[in-house]
Amino acid sequence: METEGNILVVEDDNAINQLLCKIAKRNNYTPQPAFSGTEAQLYFQKQEWDLVLLDLMLPGKSGEEVLGEIVEQSDVPVIIISAKNETQAKIDCLRTGAADYITKPFHIEEVSARMDSHLLRYRRSKTSSKPPHLTFKDINIDLEAKTVVVNGQLLKLTVREYAILELLVSSPKKMFSKANLFESVWQENFHGDDNTVNAHMSNLRTKLAKANPDKEYIETIWGMGYRLKN
Repeated sequence: METEGNILVVEDDNAINQLLCKIAKRNNYTPQPAFSGTEAQLYFQKQEWDLVLLDLMLPGKSGEEVLGEIVEQSDVPVIIISAKNETQAKIDCLRTGAADYITKPFHIEEVSARMDSHLLRYRRSKTSSKPPHLTFKDINIDLEAKTVVVNGQLLKLTVREYAILELLVSSPKKMFSKANLFESVWQENFHGDDNTVNAHMSNLRTKLAKANPDKEYIETIWGMGYRLKN
């Protein structure tokens, strides 16, 4: 199965590193663990990356130093994941060029959602010279106009319905849990209430089915979540 991106995971705590790599693999990304700033620098220069997860308190070269070197060499997004929760530490990293800052202990689904969000933006930026469209079967999404045409018909979607469909079509092989969908689309922590996601997904499916009753676009993976039906 083709993966959705390469992620460099820089974290000296082996258990946390393994957890972050597991989250990346679950999201169909290819992670590469690194356990020091020096090792991270070697991996970064070795190949192209789509995202970097970076701890700050590292042996040898600090995370702040690694961040500075990465933003000088590349526009790859860097998500800081650190136990440093002081406001100034966050401000310094964001002003240096970090794309995001997550404090430990972290919520697995929040990390998952933020990875998806930044990777989606990065892929868009790399393909900005191409027509700003996403397609799947007879679905055509105009990313600039924020419109969706299915089977030649313009769909009237709510902002949330559009965001859900865009997220699914942007990663057509990926399975999205309800928590992942909620935190990616609503940008809030998921507290286990399925009703909101279920209602929006049901409305979206109804509109897709009305546009083309002969095709099924979204399938439910029971107990896990949703993905596009190929």
